[in-house]
Amino acid sequence: MIHPTAIIAPGAELDSSVKVGPYAVIGEQVKIGAGTTVGPHTVIEGHTEIGCDNHIFQFASIGAIPQDLKFSGEVSYLKIGDRNRIREFVTIHLGTEDGGGITTIGNDNLLMAYAHVAHDCIVKDHVILANAATLAGHVEVDDYAILGGLSAVHQFARIGCHVMASGGSMIGQDVVPYAIVQGDRARVVGLNLTGLKRRGFSREALANIKNMYKLVFRSNLKLEEAVAQIESQFDMTSSEVTTYLEFLQKSERGLVR
Repeated sequence: MIHPTAIIAPGAELDSSVKVGPYAVIGEQVKIGAGTTVGPHTVIEGHTEIGCDNHIFQFASIGAIPQDLKFSGEVSYLKIGDRNRIREFVTIHLGTEDGGGITTIGNDNLLMAYAHVAHDCIVKDHVILANAATLAGHVEVDDYAILGGLSAVHQFARIGCHVMASGGSMIGQDVVPYAIVQGDRARVVGLNLTGLKRRGFSREALANIKNMYKLVFRSNLKLEEAVAQIESQFDMTSSEVTTYLEFLQKSERGLVR
């Protein structure tokens, strides 16, 4: 399962079913779970834990130290879940002390060629980062978000669930769940209704999302006024309502408009 030209440091923990391609380098603090494939010339280093059934393609760089001038060699971590596809030349960095010390990738994500996940990011589940999509430090990307090719997200910004960012989007603030954004600088241009329908959202849920969107983006209300309207007018047992409301209430950078 391990090519004879691969270099596996003493102390690395690899399940017996892990496949490692030619000239790959795996550091002594790395742990890799069952069924994962590591492609040729890949470098995996640092305190990095990788789950099961991932496919890491050739030339990826996983677990390198952060590109953060404040980083001073402190112990920090990277954790990657299960069933992720990490394509050619993807870079994913360790966390920093200031950011909680860990970068996290969830499950069932696709990181296309040249995508970058910086220190202390949280990428949840079923996320797609298209070619050369770039996350600065401390970015959070929620479930089923899609970032188009050559898009970039400012540090500390948050991307809500089921968001679609068009290729080349420059995102400087938080993007509310279910929205479509595009442009330099990115702005909200509508709802990701096609994606939501494909994922089985009911008519009632779609109606709630449309009406909340209108309150926030089409009513000329201040954000706190729109939040109050949502709290008073919508069924707070509906998951799409609570998801939207919680995102608005936790926004610190302000919203992409």
